[in-house]
Amino acid sequence: MRFKGLLVLLFPIIVLAKEPFSEPWGRDADLRMPLEHVVEKKPNIAVRLANAVIRFHQTVINPVDGPRSHFRPSSSRYMQLAMQRYGFLKGFVMGCDRLLRENDEEWVYNTIEIDGRTFKYDPAWVDKHTGLKN
Repeated sequence: MRFKGLLVLLFPIIVLAKEPFSEPWGRDADLRMPLEHVVEKKPNIAVRLANAVIRFHQTVINPVDGPRSHFRPSSSRYMQLAMQRYGFLKGFVMGCDRLLRENDEEWVYNTIEIDGRTFKYDPAWVDKHTGLKN
């Protein structure tokens, strides 16, 4: 009899409780910062055509002429990355700007050493002068 009475009293508490075994301070998963979701854009026809021209340069012309870029990533790869990240027009302008700066002067660039050679390190970021945002 006592058991039935106890069961009748505890039944609404057990059934209606949302999380009977939750921690009083919450779940640790609630404290995590959400990850930024990067959406891969499908390249349009202009980007695909430009990538085909750049790949032709990288596979046919560059091995014959030899690597001449003083930057890492190389100027052709830089233009590919810029067009993939920012679209054809902005990526093309960023790539042309990079080609205009292609020289062996040290100037103000960060440098990186690869296999005993010093290269200028200039990745394809929009706000590369204010910090690593992208």
